[in-house]
Amino acid sequence: MRQFNRSFNQKIEQALAERKSRGLYRQRACLSRDRQRVQAYGQSFVNFSSNDYLGLAQDPALLAAWQEGLTRYGTGSGASPLVTGFHTAHQELEVQLADWLGYDRALLFNSGFSANQAVLFTLPEKNDLLLQDKLNHASLMEAGMLSPASMRRFAHNDMTALTRSLNKLGNGKTAVNTDKQEATPLVITEGVFSMDGDLSPLAEMAQLCRQHDSWLMVDDAHGCGVLGEQGRGSCAHANVKADILVVTFGKAFGLSGAAVLCDENTAEYLIQFARHFIYSTAMPPAQAYALSTACRLIQQGDWRREKLQELSHHLTARLDGGIRLVDTQTPIKPLMIGESAQAVAASQALKEQGLWVSAIRPPTVPVNSARLRITLTAAHTLADIEYLATTLNEVIHG
Repeated sequence: MRQFNRSFNQKIEQALAERKSRGLYRQRACLSRDRQRVQAYGQSFVNFSSNDYLGLAQDPALLAAWQEGLTRYGTGSGASPLVTGFHTAHQELEVQLADWLGYDRALLFNSGFSANQAVLFTLPEKNDLLLQDKLNHASLMEAGMLSPASMRRFAHNDMTALTRSLNKLGNGKTAVNTDKQEATPLVITEGVFSMDGDLSPLAEMAQLCRQHDSWLMVDDAHGCGVLGEQGRGSCAHANVKADILVVTFGKAFGLSGAAVLCDENTAEYLIQFARHFIYSTAMPPAQAYALSTACRLIQQGDWRREKLQELSHHLTARLDGGIRLVDTQTPIKPLMIGESAQAVAASQALKEQGLWVSAIRPPTVPVNSARLRITLTAAHTLADIEYLATTLNEVIHG
């Protein structure tokens, strides 16, 4: 037994030492926050690493809604949704989401990770095929690898590559495997890619799916609330409807959790067979109550989305030429550095000037594509953007 324990200890120590030697060691920072400022290490920073794109996480109306929810429903839900954990607040939120986003049903989950995995562990079967964008989120990739279905990845946003994969299924329709059973293809993409801030070509992708009798699943964690009419997200922005839409509440909604939007039968199928849904305690009903308010604020928040565009244009206009800031239609603004050590050094230099901008390194992004992931929110001011641009010009070109 002692030898067994030593083996695990040795493996752990070696893995940690290797990660440190490669400059990829990750550490948490314990923060406190007030609006778009965070406090850490005895210093205050303007936060440019938050996914709270609409600035709702500390909006007074949302704070009041959660407090009201606690008064009405207490703290936890007390059980899984199929036992006694499904409350009126959950049902009202599901109906609200389905109506807003244009689906028959919405099912609530505790995180986007569990929502993605619930779908991909439950819906595809052994003879089916998953076609995933190469830059999809880790929750989708891991679920695809562990799913009973086969999985192929296509080059990022490359519709020619996706077409080739779909054409291999046979005559533009369904594939036939060695057991002479038809395989159903499921194409999976993000609406907005979290590390690059770029959009999936959803209109072209949806057309390909129709031509090849494939379902389309879109994870719109970073698009819902930000894009489209009333903030309906990437699919609305592209004027398409995915067969399965996943939205998460930890970004533009300012809270946490997720929902799967789908048709009636798919929702019932997930309720019957999705282990992440069946065996997880439901989110607190007070949280669902607050999310209903967040949903209304998003729909009424055109001014927030307009402000994000204004801040984006201001940042681009104030940066020196040659700074490799990727021009995106979203609040995610990657500034490409390349080497991990240089990205970390740039992040630290910005912290010394009171700006919290995280360095993103492999394995989160490909080797030699380390970057500063700058995120804008509607709670930032023009003065915040001006200071960010001035400091970036000094740090990158200084």
